[in-house]
Amino acid sequence: MYLITGSNRGIGLELCKQLLARGEHIIAACRASSGELDALAASNDSCRIETNIDVGQDSVGDMLRTRLADVPALSCVINNAGVLFKENLDNLDFDSIRRQFEVNTLGPLRVTHAVQDKLSTGAKVAIVTSRMGSIADNSSGGYYGYRSSKSAVNAVGMSLANDLRERGIAVALLHPGYVQTAMTGNNGDISPETSAKGLLERISDLTLATTGTFWHVSGEQLPW
Repeated sequence: MYLITGSNRGIGLELCKQLLARGEHIIAACRASSGELDALAASNDSCRIETNIDVGQDSVGDMLRTRLADVPALSCVINNAGVLFKENLDNLDFDSIRRQFEVNTLGPLRVTHAVQDKLSTGAKVAIVTSRMGSIADNSSGGYYGYRSSKSAVNAVGMSLANDLRERGIAVALLHPGYVQTAMTGNNGDISPETSAKGLLERISDLTLATTGTFWHVSGEQLPW
């Protein structure tokens, strides 16, 4: 059983489609569903939708524990939900920066903490981060909230990798590529289909030997 956050559109929706196509059971978590996600669930009994899941709120932990009380175990959690706001040094909005930390950084921690008892030995946790969170790779500046929130979630992911290792649970930090989604204004180098396929390949390849590693969707290891 897979739990995917931010599953109503873009990469998250495509992850749901591809996982269902290969016969997996999924829980599609999102703040609000979409026509496409509803249609997916209507045509496939292996897709369960959980709405009003806002990873940017502390209440999401109790909500997930209540909603998933009947789920015996999770084999994988894909922390995909995220937000991006554009700031530069002349146009700083600290409320939007805080919101990005709540969703992009604390969101995956809230979700993973809430479902940790559902993770079986050998389970996997994936965090969809961004190479924009790489300090070594930052050559253009700007995007203060997004860059720093993704750098911070990389640190969260590394701590989770260390804390969950003894339980046989591996953690991956994954850059999805520059993807053509609503978040990017439908600009990008690759489609959600291509990104989702690569992300699932990286998750499939994940082992305890590679836990806590920062990967590009293509398989390239990224610098911190």
